Amino acid sequence: MRPLPWLLGLLSLLGPLRAAEMCRVEVIEQGTDWPVPGVELRTIHGVRFVSDNAGVIALDLPELMGREVWFEVIGQGYSVKADGFGYRGVRLKPAPGKRLKVEVTRTILARRLGRLTGAGLFAESQKVGEQLDWKESGVLGSDSVVTAELGGQQLWFWGDTHLPHYPLGIFNVSGATTDHFRPPARPPLRVPYKYFAGRPSAQDDPRPRGTAQVPGEGPTWIWGLTTLPDAKGAPHLVGSAVKVKGSLHAYRWDLVEWDPHEETFHPLSTVWTESAEQPKAPPVPDGHAVPWTDAAGRKWILFCNPFPFLRTPATYEGWQDPANWRAISPDPVARTPQGENITVHGGHLAWHPWSRKWLALFTQKVGQSSFLGEIWLAEADAPTGPWVNARRVLSHDNYTFYNPVLHPEFFREDSPIIHFEGTYTVMFSSNKQPTPRWEYNQVLYQLDLSQPPFAKGK
Repeated sequence: MRPLPWLLGLLSLLGPLRAAEMCRVEVIEQGTDWPVPGVELRTIHGVRFVSDNAGVIALDLPELMGREVWFEVIGQGYSVKADGFGYRGVRLKPAPGKRLKVEVTRTILARRLGRLTGAGLFAESQKVGEQLDWKESGVLGSDSVVTAELGGQQLWFWGDTHLPHYPLGIFNVSGATTDHFRPPARPPLRVPYKYFAGRPSAQDDPRPRGTAQVPGEGPTWIWGLTTLPDAKGAPHLVGSAVKVKGSLHAYRWDLVEWDPHEETFHPLSTVWTESAEQPKAPPVPDGHAVPWTDAAGRKWILFCNPFPFLRTPATYEGWQDPANWRAISPDPVARTPQGENITVHGGHLAWHPWSRKWLALFTQKVGQSSFLGEIWLAEADAPTGPWVNARRVLSHDNYTFYNPVLHPEFFREDSPIIHFEGTYTVMFSSNKQPTPRWEYNQVLYQLDLSQPPFAKGK
């Protein structure tokens, strides 16, 4: 029997009716109404809600409706004032269809724009009937990113990647493209990734797939990604691939090149394989690739993490030949305005055209609030340092934010705004309560260098 038209119409209304029964809570920054993604509200009986990329939470617990409810606020850089007992939270009285707001104070210099990767980026908004055009990618978690431009597209590649169908997801470099994407001025953050998907044995498989077919056991990670011209001017997207096993143990490095037709990385040459004769890898184009022109006008690629340790000619042929590689010994220290030395972990550097400075973004090793969760920004007149005016821009409470990356492709000569991202995870911390949906994903922040303490003359 065919359903009657009126019945189909009624069924189509059930979704919006259910959505209207939710209590909509929006988390905003005090004084600016900036929607704040990634803020957790936790009930006394342990139920956890986290604001999505639009700063929205959908409350639907029947036992809370119509009652005054205490929610602990856990904001990772956003907070509320503690009460007399030291509790940081808010009291709300949720009800079906009601709209509430929670104001939080920003305690960090950077502002959180939202989550770049993972599932349920707008799950809470969709429960209340908003952001319904957003489509899920099929990715649950993505480790450290490297990016490059080729053919007018921005390419994004990640390390180990979680998928819904099994605990073991992608361990040979997931990837995606975006066309002419620029971050919004404020949330919601919506990145239109087009993931490389499908497998040769199952062309109709919509799941994201790996893009780096490098021989050997264990995961493959791509680093040092850059686009270089050959002798005829044709562009080549190239990088270095490391094979790892056990506890982050690297045993092989290859130079690889992106095949835009097959949409995969192919090995060009093996730079190093672990052996008794050569137990440690020589300097390779690892980390992040940064273009640089020296005083004589010669163009180089600096490989940094965060400070440069190797340079190669900025050509396809020069990059391929290890005889052209030169090790660099930069100033490895970043100093605060008070002269304090900050112990540097991984990171990235780039030239900023507005401030006319080189910027180094990095994770502090053994920070005050977490082992690898505090992010600093320092500046220099040259990519080799000395690095001064280091400021803490982001801090996490017993949470990790490693491999932070600047996005110089979004820098503008007429704008003091910079963007950066990193991997948000409980790894390397003692935290046993990972943030739902946000764990092991990339989070984007923005920072205004025209504001204190970065403002000129400050």
